[in-house]
Amino acid sequence: MQPLPQFFLEKVAREYDLSADQTKALVKRLSDGDVEQEDAESLHISVNALRSRMTGVYAKFSIRHKGPGKLRVLHDFLLPKYQKAKPSQVPENNNDITALAQEIRRKVKDDIHARCGKIRVLDMEQPIGLGDIYTKVNILEKLLSNRRLGIDELLIGSDIKQFDRLMLGKVRQKRVLGVEAVKQYDKLMILGKPGAGKTTFMKRLATLCNQNQFQEHRVPVFVTLKEFAEAMGQPGLQDYITKQWSHCGIDKPDSAAVLKQGLALILLDGLDEVQEAEHDRVLQEIKDFTRQFRDCQFVMTCRIAAREYVFQQFTEVEVADFDADQITEFATKWFKAKKDDKKEETFIQRLESNKPIKELATNPLLLTLLCLVFGEAADFPANRAELYKEGLDVLLKKWDAKRNIERDRVYKKLSLKRKEDLLSQLAFYAFDRGDYFFKQAVAERQIVGYIRNLPGAQDDEDALHLDGTDVLNSIEAQHGLLVERAKGIYSFSHLTFQEYFTAKQITRSTALLHEELAKLSGHIVEKRYREIFLLTVGMLPEADDLLRLMKQNIDQLLADDPDLQKLLSWLNQKLKSVDVSYREAAIRAFYLDLYLYRERDRVRVRVRDRNLEVKIDLDFDLDLDLTFSLDLDLFRDLYLDLDLYCDLDLDLDLYRILYLDLDLDLVLDRALDRIRTSKLKLKLEALKDQLPGINNTDVLQQWWKEHGKKWIYKLRSVIIEHRNIGHDWQFTEIQKEKLQQYY
Repeated sequence: MQPLPQFFLEKVAREYDLSADQTKALVKRLSDGDVEQEDAESLHISVNALRSRMTGVYAKFSIRHKGPGKLRVLHDFLLPKYQKAKPSQVPENNNDITALAQEIRRKVKDDIHARCGKIRVLDMEQPIGLGDIYTKVNILEKLLSNRRLGIDELLIGSDIKQFDRLMLGKVRQKRVLGVEAVKQYDKLMILGKPGAGKTTFMKRLATLCNQNQFQEHRVPVFVTLKEFAEAMGQPGLQDYITKQWSHCGIDKPDSAAVLKQGLALILLDGLDEVQEAEHDRVLQEIKDFTRQFRDCQFVMTCRIAAREYVFQQFTEVEVADFDADQITEFATKWFKAKKDDKKEETFIQRLESNKPIKELATNPLLLTLLCLVFGEAADFPANRAELYKEGLDVLLKKWDAKRNIERDRVYKKLSLKRKEDLLSQLAFYAFDRGDYFFKQAVAERQIVGYIRNLPGAQDDEDALHLDGTDVLNSIEAQHGLLVERAKGIYSFSHLTFQEYFTAKQITRSTALLHEELAKLSGHIVEKRYREIFLLTVGMLPEADDLLRLMKQNIDQLLADDPDLQKLLSWLNQKLKSVDVSYREAAIRAFYLDLYLYRERDRVRVRVRDRNLEVKIDLDFDLDLDLTFSLDLDLFRDLYLDLDLYCDLDLDLDLYRILYLDLDLDLVLDRALDRIRTSKLKLKLEALKDQLPGINNTDVLQQWWKEHGKKWIYKLRSVIIEHRNIGHDWQFTEIQKEKLQQYY
């Protein structure tokens, strides 16, 4: 049988929707020969596995022939298709063009390695090997902005009340490995936010092809579209590629032959970086080139919302944000490349304890910035506002400036400060309303309201509305700070940035600062405002006024409730009665913790013997608030020295006695050893003597039913009298909630 070219077989495989394994089997069987055993060995599979794959291939082509002649039937079916598709391009010897492609691959290898093998971004002092830090890119096959979802649907799974920030805007769409997506589509448009890793992925494809690990039968071609658009003489893409190859010693006829046979992997990077004056010409050139050499493999990148374009033959996909595994993989590789194993270990730990910062790490460019910052100081800045400002500077100006990219200035009247002011107003407006997602019309209305007051603004409302739409698109395309999460629904790319701009708006006006801080302090009990308070403090030259306002609002929570005021009075009494050297705030927190833990965690009592565990359910008519679960070691780490016999340690033991969360005998013995007051010791010993033994479970349960309530009342009275703890406050649920907020 006449061998069929690999590029043709792969094209047919895509048309008939063959799997990757089926495609490999088809190519091997019809391009190399027809010795089944050798074909199976070259694929590193068994003959039976090869036959199984080919059975699937025959089914896709509706080959119903029985017996060993099926391969010949398939070949004869495909040969006319090949001859019809390329009647004038069938080489006399298919091996000649394959050999030519491999020769060109060899000649361009060093050039591809030089241009794509290393990267240097932001403030990196020297390039770093791409392979050393590359992290696999995931692809979303459905663009987020094309989803028809409502705001309620985008919030599914998010606990707004408890403010589970990491679930806000979480994408639940299946992810596909980027390389697999390229294998699946012969013409692929990869869209993504600024800094999403599009160029890095393209360079990775080029180097993989260069190293015979991907599309090894094709020649890798990497074209930066900005450089192509600005090339002297405005060459066409074929001439531009031919010139690239000529520097590697490749003749023009050979270049043309390889392109015509579809033996090139054409990587066109950065359509959004082409200046407006060149855009139409470049767009048309790409369309003409992809039609002329349609059997080549094409991959192109562009920022989301950057251009209005139509490439009918291209499939559009979107780069997914990094997930936790990708963040860990990138950081691990980064610090290993820097030979800094200690920081490699601590970086992820610091991220986990700084959730707002971790949100930024889902963007590869911002993750690189975080690695650079952490590499200098072995930690993140204490003032997070400074870190966020640096991240915003990267997106607003540095990322393009470093690469000499001047984008269309749709909102050229806006200086950097005005852009920040506009974003601050939009962020504050949405956050104040509790909106993390907002409709396009809302965003445009806020933008129009801002630009209407600028010098030289349009008077015509329709023109203003168009300006508002253009500015919104520009913010998304140029900076990636706003993102279309679904059709007509936007949010800030990271909640962290919305919080930063909200705090910036609060601190923007010196004249209205006290009024704005007073409004902010009124949100002191709302969890979602926590980061706003921290960022605002970081932005203020002095935070004294805000702290005073916060304290006033906290005190006001309990000011009008006599019962809760009694609890505060009791806390002050305990503060004065204990003789320890800890800070007053720590002592108050210690005793308030005891009460709050008891209220939160109600558990079943356990009474233990050496070889017997008897569970007694005290849910019967005891009107006693049952036990609290408290980590003793944690408390001692926070407030106590391990071997310190002090008032706080004793009170903790007495609390545990009173609420029966340990074996009473053991804990009473331990408390009695610590007690220095003879009267209290005598009374506790007397109460201990009243406890029944636990040898008989029935007797034990009967004793608790008959005497438990009275015994606990006596125990409580003794502890209140001598230690002033164990009060049964009997607060309502509303009072408990207020107390928790106060705490």
